[in-house]
Amino acid sequence: MAKMNMIQALNSALDNMLEKDPNVVSFGEDAGYFGGVFRVTAGLQEKYGLDRSFDAPINEAAIIAMAIGMGVKGMRPVAEIQFADYIFPGLDQIVSELSRIRYRTAGQFTTPVTIRTPCGGGIRGGQTHSMSPEAFFTQIPGVQVVMPSNPYDAKGLLISAIESDDPVIFFEPKRLYNGPFDGDPGKALETWGKHPKGEVPEEHYSLPIGKAEVVREGNDVSIITYGTLVHVALAAAEREGIDAEIIDLKTLVPYDIETIAKSVNKTGRCIVAQEAPRTSGFGAELAAQIQEECFYALETPIYRIAGWDTPYPHAHEWAYFPGLTRFTTAMREVLEA
Repeated sequence: MAKMNMIQALNSALDNMLEKDPNVVSFGEDAGYFGGVFRVTAGLQEKYGLDRSFDAPINEAAIIAMAIGMGVKGMRPVAEIQFADYIFPGLDQIVSELSRIRYRTAGQFTTPVTIRTPCGGGIRGGQTHSMSPEAFFTQIPGVQVVMPSNPYDAKGLLISAIESDDPVIFFEPKRLYNGPFDGDPGKALETWGKHPKGEVPEEHYSLPIGKAEVVREGNDVSIITYGTLVHVALAAAEREGIDAEIIDLKTLVPYDIETIAKSVNKTGRCIVAQEAPRTSGFGAELAAQIQEECFYALETPIYRIAGWDTPYPHAHEWAYFPGLTRFTTAMREVLEA
């Protein structure tokens, strides 16, 4: 085991796969020589050469189209979109081409393409560098959607994504790149990067796509979340002394309804949480499915925590971000209902 933050863990996954499989390539805007704006691909071009780790033009549609062509021809491309906010120029390629090739060709061709992209707030990036657009991609049949919350999962899931014969949109919460924080927005910036790194094997390993994890056991309320908000939920439950069971989804498509239902059927109360805007967010899908699966066990309505239905602000980032206050309020309202 080595101590790694999420950046180092993702870099280790790419390093392992580039070494293991000559068909793997990594590319994107500034992702070659410079090593990416967050340094996730640092050192890969120097180690593996220009043919395996290279820069792409500022053209997201072309980046994704090139990855599709590579995948159809038997390669395993890992394309980086510099910020999740920038992925939309390539959306038609994902919806109309990438997701449908296996279906369209009756399984004659696959597209083992991984699209990596940083998401969410935490760096004062404002409305063009802070989106959490994961819900858009959960609506696309044929695409898997992954969002890890810690370095160990990040490496294991990225390796699984690259090894998958189906396309994966791999969201990386940029607020967690340098380590989790204590969930208090007032302290978030001053604690940036000061938390211990996670233990991550340096060698190749993979984790199953589609399997959630109970990261905190409890009996009073189930909190279903993913990405950065896993850490906020843990901090809120500990601070308030609430016996909350917290589930880290890790994968949004496919998501692990069995683990979710088992928890909600036990506690009878449920909160779903996302950083993205509330309306039509992934939490709405979770709430609907949980209601179908666990209706007779529910003691109260399902409570949703989310960002506001506005663009991500710059000056008031931590007022927008679903922090400790919203989590503790939700838990108390659900328990008192």
